[in-house]
Amino acid sequence: MRRQPMLTRRLGATDLQVSVLGFGGAPLGNLYKAVSDKEARDTLAAALDSGLNFFDTAPHYGAGLSERRIGDAVRGAHVKNCVVSTKVGRLLYADSNADVEALRHGFVTPMPFEQRYDYSYDGIMRSWEDSLIRLGLASVDMLLVHDIGIETHREFHKDRWMEFTAGGGYRALEELRAGGQVRAIGLGVNEIKVCEAALDVGHFDCFLLAGRYTLLEQNGCLELFSRCLAANTSIIAGGPFNSGILATGVTDLQTGNYNYVPATAEIIERVSTIEAICREFDISLAAAALQLPLAHKAVASVIPGLASVASVNQALNWIETKSPAEFWNVLKESNLLAADVPIPLFENPHGDC
Repeated sequence: MRRQPMLTRRLGATDLQVSVLGFGGAPLGNLYKAVSDKEARDTLAAALDSGLNFFDTAPHYGAGLSERRIGDAVRGAHVKNCVVSTKVGRLLYADSNADVEALRHGFVTPMPFEQRYDYSYDGIMRSWEDSLIRLGLASVDMLLVHDIGIETHREFHKDRWMEFTAGGGYRALEELRAGGQVRAIGLGVNEIKVCEAALDVGHFDCFLLAGRYTLLEQNGCLELFSRCLAANTSIIAGGPFNSGILATGVTDLQTGNYNYVPATAEIIERVSTIEAICREFDISLAAAALQLPLAHKAVASVIPGLASVASVNQALNWIETKSPAEFWNVLKESNLLAADVPIPLFENPHGDC
């Protein structure tokens, strides 16, 4: 049964309205494990039927596999004002020697392509055009610069940043936005500092910031978010489960990763303490993790990675869970949340249904 339309929020100063719960497309690129074509189709159909209108993907996600799957699903979709974002900064090229049975860059994908970074004017333009072909769409709504930052590029960061700023990468984005080929531009990153630096380069409509504003960590984000509000730049909260541990918790035998690697004893202890407070208030850890980012007015949408119909339904249930103010205040009193972090005031994302 189709739900009523989901609540949306405006993205920056654009006319785009994105659903408060968005669809993170990395798992449909076969992140760490294969997802069948049928399962991918069913998952996307469930998301569309549930009122999600915001779908994020990237060439990196399965060497184009996620883009192909999401493009097939949203093409002609019944959801009004469906919003698709993809990313630039990596170019794919054919690799006849690709081992499609092996894990490559974190993905088990049948797509025989390799990738290279390119943040130049020509690189951005080619990446955008290639994505349109893979998506099978005449346009995308949002174009995000993927994984630019010192933690990704280390000693090459200055060169990559210069390639983007002085080498015309930002100019390419501006031209596409000014010409109406895309409606919003931004970054898709895991780093706060590069978002701060980008605000000094030009106007970005949004930053997709993954894993940095979560139930486990908020330090460093609030100053950035204040600057974003002043600049009409929205935050899309990616990685709300910190790559797994805030979805699985630590009380069962299977403990999820933290920032894509096994969690340290310190992180496990912190999650365990949060989980105990969640049990006290009969709130799932994952529900709290999904709801917290949306309490900040800079955040337009939260986008967990979704890989099955069950995960879509689960995310909907989590985001609709009522969480009392007392629960969040206890987390603050226990020094598990920063004192000045806004706490959720429950608002049913599907209205009164």
